[in-house]
Amino acid sequence: MNSRITVRVATLSDIDLITDFNCAMAGETEGRALDRSTVSRGVRAVVENQRLGVYYVAASEGTVVGQMMITYEWSDWRCGLFWWIQSVYVAPAARGAGAYRALHQHVESLARSTPGVCGIRLYVEAENTAAQRVYEKLGMSRTSYQLYEADWPAKPA
Repeated sequence: MNSRITVRVATLSDIDLITDFNCAMAGETEGRALDRSTVSRGVRAVVENQRLGVYYVAASEGTVVGQMMITYEWSDWRCGLFWWIQSVYVAPAARGAGAYRALHQHVESLARSTPGVCGIRLYVEAENTAAQRVYEKLGMSRTSYQLYEADWPAKPA
């Protein structure tokens, strides 16, 4: 793989691949089979409305090999926005070649230069120690917070 990785905002033409990557990620990290139609609608919603978030894709030699989605959380304690890194995926053949590093550095640089942004955050599966090591190498640190959720299917908008 070419070490030259480029990062750009995802476009409508990336929706099918991002959907495939999201479904693959759920299978690999959680053993979950997602409904492809629902995931595709969710990806399209973000690509078409950046108020919800933004997808970035990493390409090598013109081929998209990785992705990352950013969503936003207002912090009243800091009077600023955290950018949440989500939906991270790098194609198996491209792992270890710098795609995630390029995505992370691109997004962190944007976040640091955007007024009102106070940090970046992400959550990771407790057993995904390989990903945790990558995040730590890139300067992120584990927090004392634990994640809780109540999860149900969304009603159609």
